[in-house]
Amino acid sequence: MTANFADRLIWATRLKQTPLIVGLDPRSDRLPIKLRPEDPENLKSLAESFRQFSCEVIDVVAPLVPAVKPQAAFFEMLGPAGMTALAAVVNHARSRGLLVIMDAKRGDIGSTAAAYAKAFLGHDSPWGCDALTINPYLGPDTLDPFVESAKKQGAGLFVLAKTSNSGSSMIQDLIVDGETVYAKVATLIQTLSLQTKGEGDYGCVGAVVGATYPEQLAELRSKMPNAILLIPGLGAQGGTAADVAAGFDDHGLGAVINSSRAIIFAYENSMYAGFANNWQRAVEQATRDTIAQLAAETNARRLLG
Repeated sequence: MTANFADRLIWATRLKQTPLIVGLDPRSDRLPIKLRPEDPENLKSLAESFRQFSCEVIDVVAPLVPAVKPQAAFFEMLGPAGMTALAAVVNHARSRGLLVIMDAKRGDIGSTAAAYAKAFLGHDSPWGCDALTINPYLGPDTLDPFVESAKKQGAGLFVLAKTSNSGSSMIQDLIVDGETVYAKVATLIQTLSLQTKGEGDYGCVGAVVGATYPEQLAELRSKMPNAILLIPGLGAQGGTAADVAAGFDDHGLGAVINSSRAIIFAYENSMYAGFANNWQRAVEQATRDTIAQLAAETNARRLLG
């Protein structure tokens, strides 16, 4: 295992034999009943519920997947108590051997970008994350501090390219000089990926491409052959295993597939009604089912022994 993030992520993916990662998006009205605080307006109590829920999800999925992706916003909205809870979740995930991709979509100019990078990237940083999602729409110079920090810390970046939300087309699909904005961003990401390659084919600068746009996913896979793709949108947002198939290379690598709500709130799904009194069993079964779906419908099957 090397210090390069791409190499570490691929190693972990091969070890767990799946590209599935689990998003940690706790929501007060969807927590299992026994984890809901008596007073949901009490931010400290709610933060503790979020911490406990997320850590118990981690305990279930740690043997099954290579990484988790905490969504910072759900913790930030609880103020200082939420940030303390988020730090505990990151530390717990790392203690269970998982890579941690912080979904915070940071992006700014100059020294501010450098400060964000210093805050999040690498195990020696205050947040101790393995990777961070970032926004490129302030321009390529705003990515430089993140890239330099990622290389130095052995960390990774996932740059927004074609996001899974329905409104992404307003900007990302605009045609400029005969090319979409998302394609221009992809060209930049590919350049940065080549510059940050580890021992394998992939660099530590990857891209976020939504499962809800399978045609664009295929296009972007071909434009970024050296970038690992972080693909959200599987499950609750409508993306299917078949939709993400184009994200993989011939070896079943080059992509990690995120599922959040469909897994962490699986106990609400009638499919898992048999686990109504054991929400963690529902999480485990939903994780195993998603792993199986990816293996059945994509090149992820090649990760199996």
